[in-house]
Amino acid sequence: MMEQNFIEVNQINGFLSFIWSIEWRDPWIIALFSFHLTITLMALLTRNYGNLQALLFFFLLLLVYFSEKINEIASNNWHIFSRQQYFDSNGLFISVVFSMPILLNCMLMVGQWLYQSTQLMKNLKLAQLKEIKRKEKGQQRAKSD
Repeated sequence: MMEQNFIEVNQINGFLSFIWSIEWRDPWIIALFSFHLTITLMALLTRNYGNLQALLFFFLLLLVYFSEKINEIASNNWHIFSRQQYFDSNGLFISVVFSMPILLNCMLMVGQWLYQSTQLMKNLKLAQLKEIKRKEKGQQRAKSD
């Protein structure tokens, strides 16, 4: 008999045993991480395109919203694309390798938006101060004439 080198899903009793039980060289897991890398690059490269980022943000939140349904479908059809059954009823696997990276990307986008808004407010305040200074100089010239 061939010895199995992985832990069954029902034998997992902690986060580290869960991580060690994952077969990281499974093609669909590599594709999933490629997807996450692509999304991260899109989030970084489209930071100056507000509408595109808003669409990406909405799409990512929809994926997280439907992750329970995705987990259910994957649980019923895991043998088609995977060597192991990772999709438990609690959703631990899909939460860790699917939803968590997506939510981190969403946090990255929100952070970029906050940074851009602070820069915009700073530039607006500087323009207001320059305008006030310009008006004061104009008033001083008018008084001296």
